[in-house]
Amino acid sequence: MGKPMPEILHRALFKGVSLLPARGQAVVLRRYFDWWHRSPDPWSLGSDDYEQHKYATTLRLLPARAYRSILDVGCSEGVFTHLLAAEHPEARVTGVDVSERALNRARSRPGPPSLRFTRADLLSFEGSRAHDLVVCAETLYYLGRHDRLRLASARLIDLVHPGGLLLLVHPWPEARELYAHISGMRQVLHHVEHDPRRPFAVTAFEAGPRMSDVNVSRPG
Repeated sequence: MGKPMPEILHRALFKGVSLLPARGQAVVLRRYFDWWHRSPDPWSLGSDDYEQHKYATTLRLLPARAYRSILDVGCSEGVFTHLLAAEHPEARVTGVDVSERALNRARSRPGPPSLRFTRADLLSFEGSRAHDLVVCAETLYYLGRHDRLRLASARLIDLVHPGGLLLLVHPWPEARELYAHISGMRQVLHHVEHDPRRPFAVTAFEAGPRMSDVNVSRPG
């Protein structure tokens, strides 16, 4: 069964936007999401049963590790970012989004001092190899064409510390196409939740050592 027509048009819109240069695409996305966030929680992320189920499933499946630095990419108003901070109080948790309106609402909610929010778009965000866990949920399909997905995937991979995890949560089976450019990482988790409203996949990849980090011994 195919996607509902509104969702097909939604994807077509963002593929069209991705024809712009990366900087222009970022400007359009920022204005688009600021417009959407003219009212609080436009997608009911803080109250919808489906979203709450998805958050709970993601937290349950997340491998149990000591995460010192967590980055939530495309965090919107920070509903899941706050859950991550509560679940991992020992970690520095950062939420990133293109919409300043969304981030202002995220900042207005009480949270630990280690939780912060910053505005940036994925295609230009910097912070190489800085995080033990990078989360990207319901975001990649906004980037449109494969060349932008390739660039976004490279940025996500570069944000993960060697040995850290990249955790992706997107609709299934669309996730297979969205993750086509994740390379050089080992898949350590893949779970498909066959929710009748909207199936989704929770997938985690582990970053291996960078070539520059590997000591090569030469024969004496």
